[in-house]
Amino acid sequence: MGTITNQADLAKMRAACQDAAKVLDFITPHVKPGVTTGELDRLCLEYLTDELRVESATVGYAPPGYPPFPGAICTSVNHQVCHGIPGDKVLKNGDSLNIDVTIIKDGWFGDTSRMYYVGQPSPLARRLVETTYEAMRAGIMAVKPGATLGDVGHAIQTVAHREHFSIVREYCGHGIGQIYHDEPQVLHYGRPGEGLVLQPGMMFTIEPMINAGKPQTKQLPDGWTVVTKDRSLSAQWEHMVVVTETGYEVLTSWPDGFGSYPPIP
Repeated sequence: MGTITNQADLAKMRAACQDAAKVLDFITPHVKPGVTTGELDRLCLEYLTDELRVESATVGYAPPGYPPFPGAICTSVNHQVCHGIPGDKVLKNGDSLNIDVTIIKDGWFGDTSRMYYVGQPSPLARRLVETTYEAMRAGIMAVKPGATLGDVGHAIQTVAHREHFSIVREYCGHGIGQIYHDEPQVLHYGRPGEGLVLQPGMMFTIEPMINAGKPQTKQLPDGWTVVTKDRSLSAQWEHMVVVTETGYEVLTSWPDGFGSYPPIP
């Protein structure tokens, strides 16, 4: 269970999370037609290693049953749901892209992701990306002592279903702190009042994956990349939060605040 019990540890956690957020802010101007996902990965690794002087949590990461992940970021394009491996894929105008980064600083993990538009998005891509952001935000705003994880999941799915989008069920948020993936599992669907009761100090990610089509997914032969079975668009946003005495604190907020939709050039 990722739980903070003192202010010194909370300060370290904030610092790790802010550095993770800086990586996503840094890479923003580089996301444009013609760039490869491998080049974005190279730039992010260089930035976090040389500028921030932190460690990538994903390079070589190999949980049971998975091959070592080669990248400092996950790059999931269009119908890719999550865990996309950066490589020679060239981004083109109209693509939507999720970049997910996790870093380690002073033994603490910072984990966050956001969506980017490559050039001009389609109306559907924009609606999906904005709805997914709104769903994540609704889930975050449900966080407070005494609330349940069912409350959080219900808030997320209510927004997604309003737009007739579907929630990916195989992947979820997680506890985090000095362990990368810890309990509890934070489902992005649920019933109000059910599930773990939240208490001050608990830390976890909220990272809904929402599909424009059906919710089913499949993993590609590379052992990592997850795609929608019907090849419909997918979007994801991720923040880390800590439960406070009165509500929540977003630990991975971007330099411009809580976070905003990706800019349209």
